[in-house]
Amino acid sequence: MTIQVTETVAIEHGLNKDEFSKICELLKRIPNITELAIFSAMWNEHCSYKSSRKHLKKLHTKGKQVIQGPGENAGIVDIGDDDAIVFKIESHNHPSFIEPYQGAATGVGGIMRDVFTMGARPIANLNSIHFGSPQNKKTKNLLRGVVKGIGGYGNCIGVPTIAGQTSFDESYNGNILVNAMTLGLVNKNKIFYSKATGLNKPVIYVGSKTGRDGIHGASMASATFDDKIEEKKPTVQVGDPFTEKLLLEACLELMADNSIIAIQDMGAAGLTSSSVEMASKGNLGIELNLNKVPCREEKMSPYEIMLSESQERMLIILENGKEDHAKKIFDKWNLDFSVIGKTTSSKKIELIFNNTKVTEIPINLLAENAPVYDRKWKKTKLPQKLKFNKDNFKYLNISDCLKKILSNPNISEKKWIWDQYDHTVMGDTIQKPGGDAGVVRVHGTKKAIAASVDSSASYCSSHPLTGGKQIVCESWRNLISVGAKPIAITNCLNFGNPEKEKNMGEFVECVEGIAEASKYLDFPVVSGNVSFYNETKDKGIKPTPTIGGVGLIQNYINMTTMEFKNIGNIVYVIGKTEGHLDQSIFAKDILNEKKGPPPSVNLFNEKNIGETILKLIENKLVVSSHDVSLGGILTAVSKMCIKGNKGIKIHDLKGLTNKYEYFFGEDQARYIVEIPKENIKKVNEILNKNLIHFDDLGIIQEKNVSFNGDINLPIEELSDVHKYWLKGYMDN
Repeated sequence: MTIQVTETVAIEHGLNKDEFSKICELLKRIPNITELAIFSAMWNEHCSYKSSRKHLKKLHTKGKQVIQGPGENAGIVDIGDDDAIVFKIESHNHPSFIEPYQGAATGVGGIMRDVFTMGARPIANLNSIHFGSPQNKKTKNLLRGVVKGIGGYGNCIGVPTIAGQTSFDESYNGNILVNAMTLGLVNKNKIFYSKATGLNKPVIYVGSKTGRDGIHGASMASATFDDKIEEKKPTVQVGDPFTEKLLLEACLELMADNSIIAIQDMGAAGLTSSSVEMASKGNLGIELNLNKVPCREEKMSPYEIMLSESQERMLIILENGKEDHAKKIFDKWNLDFSVIGKTTSSKKIELIFNNTKVTEIPINLLAENAPVYDRKWKKTKLPQKLKFNKDNFKYLNISDCLKKILSNPNISEKKWIWDQYDHTVMGDTIQKPGGDAGVVRVHGTKKAIAASVDSSASYCSSHPLTGGKQIVCESWRNLISVGAKPIAITNCLNFGNPEKEKNMGEFVECVEGIAEASKYLDFPVVSGNVSFYNETKDKGIKPTPTIGGVGLIQNYINMTTMEFKNIGNIVYVIGKTEGHLDQSIFAKDILNEKKGPPPSVNLFNEKNIGETILKLIENKLVVSSHDVSLGGILTAVSKMCIKGNKGIKIHDLKGLTNKYEYFFGEDQARYIVEIPKENIKKVNEILNKNLIHFDDLGIIQEKNVSFNGDINLPIEELSDVHKYWLKGYMDN
């Protein structure tokens, strides 16, 4: 049956009236249904970045160690000795809300393919997952399904999950976020790209067969949700980690010689996006015979074959004469291998089916001529600072406040989650989840790679410009806290409907903040992903840009961890505390106050203090370190005590006007460090020389956290309240 393409049909495919008119004008005819499907896939938000492209150009993307910035499957940085790290973060939000297990699993599978398609062996996975309020009836099942999906895929393929972030907020009740990140290791002289070159080169399909799962997946990722969400389940892809493992090994084996010209993962929009992107980058045409595409279902139409997002598939352009050699490798790994087309000089995508040409579209209409929107946006004013007075704190007790904050869903330990992930497979993990960053050795060397993921929706919602800067700085601090020199970042920008001026403004200003901080800190953005339309029934999420940071430790012996080590050592707070409570966990949880600005970000202080901390770590002057973030100084110190099973006697801090502001304020650019007494003089000299403020906070003691008469809490009690919220929540 032939479907008559009309404006209504185009709108059902996610295109608007103007876009459909533009397609007809560019083609000088009405497209057929397969051609319309290809346009809808390539012009949707997920693939074309039509609302974000203009603003993403502001990002700082260059640096001395950057080999490949945005525009490829993943970013690449040089770590010396001909080694390079390939990494990227991507969203799989909509699929995970509809079908949490498969949505999360295929998110992990997809991001790993982005990395190994460039010739890199994946060495670590991370994730940033955001759920609705714990009281929301869907939250528990969504969390359980997502965590099982992430573990089920990563564990099976044998790549360690070394770090992550989990948060809860009612703004995610109708739209959870699942952001997956992968790091891979590659020889910098053996990197593979997706740019097609040469004419009449064979185009090869490898991996799993094509089915009807995932059709319209990219379009669904570019739309808001409504009451009919259950009907979208068929658009969620189904993953098979065992096949992915075979595909990984087969691709890496073929990459060992000079057979491959270009290679591209079939991710969002499947065969459509992979073929169009390869041809577009090489300024070539591509001809595909769809009868040669291996299908696992009968009577699949060209429309279904081109839009399917079946997992574990790659498109490869080979050198002539290498087909038999390549086929032997894929046969050995029991994977489908089919020559489905060739590169041409036509600069068009041409599809043949049943000996008939069913599609003929100039490549540039799908790529360069995709719409770019300059959407209207509203600036967010910096909120007025709240004025807290003595009455706000009159009936409070510091010990009770600390216990409540340590058991907050966004502060509490997430062991229930990371226990379901294999974080030691491959044998190179040297810092597991639960610290400031995960760390893996570069196999067979003394080098190690640190990685972390961070986001801060509350700060970004309050003032997006400041929030954007803050997350980059938080990533920077997490890497420095483990002794790693920060190299570069990847970002996953999760926002609501860009057609709304407020949402678009949040996006624009967060991007400006990220750009400003990454440039100042020389911490470039090398890859990323934009996820818009995170919205259900007209209610959008808080702006949630997620930053994945990567850093290098030249000698892993110098790595630091956050747990306190030795009784009698001195504890410093490095960086100045003004006592900023607005937007803090304390203000929200204890004072029930959600207004006010986020803490200000001073990029000079971030850089100066961060580089100095790194110097202290490299010179072995401090034995543990941890950045101060959510919950403030007392929360950070308590976590260090719990992890090290040590206490701290906090000094009588002279001149302290408000102990709540000091202990729970979330001022930026601060670290807690543990210093052996014999190093104090040297540490003081370095801090004073760099004009860095520091407080002598206290001394490590046995099993209690104590401060004057206000606090005297055994570590076991603090550990209990910190560790058992999530387990108790999931068990009940």
